[in-house]
Amino acid sequence: SSVWLEHLPVTQGVASSSLVGPAFLSQLFRWDFFFHGVHMNQIFSYKTFYILLLLYPSFLFSQTIRPYDSVAKKIITTGLHSRNAYKILEELTTSIGPRLSGSVGAEKAIEWGKSKMKSFGFDNVRTESLMVPHWVRGNKEEASVIVNGKSTSLSICALGGSIATPNEGITADVLEVHSFEELQSKKDQANGKIIFFNRPLDDTKFSTFEAYSGAVNQRGSGAVEAAKVGGIAVIVRSMTTRLDNVPHTGAMNYIDTVAKIPAAAISTLDANVLSEFLLNEKNVKVKLVLSCEILPDVPSANVVGEIRGSEFPNEVVVIGGHLDSWDKGRGAHDDGAGVAHTLEALYLLKELGFQPKRTIRAVLFMNEENGLHGGKAYATVSRPSEKHIAAIETDAGGFSPTGFGVSTDSIRFEKIAQWAYLLEGINADRIRKGGGGADISELGKQGVPTIGLRVDQQRYFDYHHSNSDTIDKVNERELELGAIALSILSFVLAEEGI
Repeated sequence: SSVWLEHLPVTQGVASSSLVGPAFLSQLFRWDFFFHGVHMNQIFSYKTFYILLLLYPSFLFSQTIRPYDSVAKKIITTGLHSRNAYKILEELTTSIGPRLSGSVGAEKAIEWGKSKMKSFGFDNVRTESLMVPHWVRGNKEEASVIVNGKSTSLSICALGGSIATPNEGITADVLEVHSFEELQSKKDQANGKIIFFNRPLDDTKFSTFEAYSGAVNQRGSGAVEAAKVGGIAVIVRSMTTRLDNVPHTGAMNYIDTVAKIPAAAISTLDANVLSEFLLNEKNVKVKLVLSCEILPDVPSANVVGEIRGSEFPNEVVVIGGHLDSWDKGRGAHDDGAGVAHTLEALYLLKELGFQPKRTIRAVLFMNEENGLHGGKAYATVSRPSEKHIAAIETDAGGFSPTGFGVSTDSIRFEKIAQWAYLLEGINADRIRKGGGGADISELGKQGVPTIGLRVDQQRYFDYHHSNSDTIDKVNERELELGAIALSILSFVLAEEGI
């Protein structure tokens, strides 16, 4: 059957058994078919063969025609053999390191990204300018809990965007709360105190991103809410599913109408220690010292390169991750992995000589972590002759891919989901509704389908925004599989459109 099935008519990429009929059989008998070396009409009458076709469609059509199967297999085997994504990530995290917006590391990363794209032979390599916030952590990050004159150090770090404490620090009583609602109910006790937000990520959630979303508002808005009721500083339990002594930073915000107060993250272990002291002791105070600084915005850039489409170059599939990282650790999973995925996905297509009909554009976004200026800038650049048909972001770490999440209407979702079979070979074929990413969210507002690479997420928040986010936490095969998944999906969408 493998010989003649190649010639069957194809509908939606699958040989259709509904095509079995007298006209089809007439053509079938005009071909020279042999079954174990014997001409078939020497064995069966026309009626007998027709009946067998009707009775055994699963046998005759067991081999379906699946477009791009060979393309996907070549990408998979080439990627897994080279594992080039890890080499890219190693270079980024080792030679440059942390890349917080406005820093020397971020500026070096821009030049590195541009050079790397050119060395890979991408088309139209360029930078697109924008302005970004410039926040500096400073040399002092100290905290201690003081009980009955005895001081115990606490593992903390400033939250990104925080103001400094006075040089001598802040020493005050502490009010522990777990939500903004609880803070409001205790506002009469809050004045002049350090507010300690101690709501953990919900460990009953399978999705760690869902658990993160359920707790992160205390980091982002805790300083504002605390200041409204007279708090003079905030300490926030780190946004991690892990119980350890590593504090996790992240962005926090102020508003102009509320006093600015210092904000720090505390490790989960020391959050428990502080909570125990507050529960069992009287006259518990905390001393907090931060020397961070908010500086004026500075120029920066996104890095852009592409494979120009052969037939519809003005129709664009964007793939990307963010080039910036927090200054804690090396930004390996967040989002060095996404940068490596993006560069390797496009490089695999170049290396294999696959020329898409539509343009596939790689964008290394700047300033996702503390402002989203790169995503906003890319979406507002005037491109009157272009149409973005899809945008895919990878910003969930370098773990094994499981599939993609898609945000679009049901018709376009089905057009994307139909290619899931190409990802079966790497167990990344779960294409589900709902997904995208922060940097492509502005394109989503313009009606562009947004797609997010989904990976095994259970370990992501062990490292997220902390000193633990280093390349030794990344597995080279898992990282490469993410690049492979991105390469396959972006290519088929650029070939077929949406």
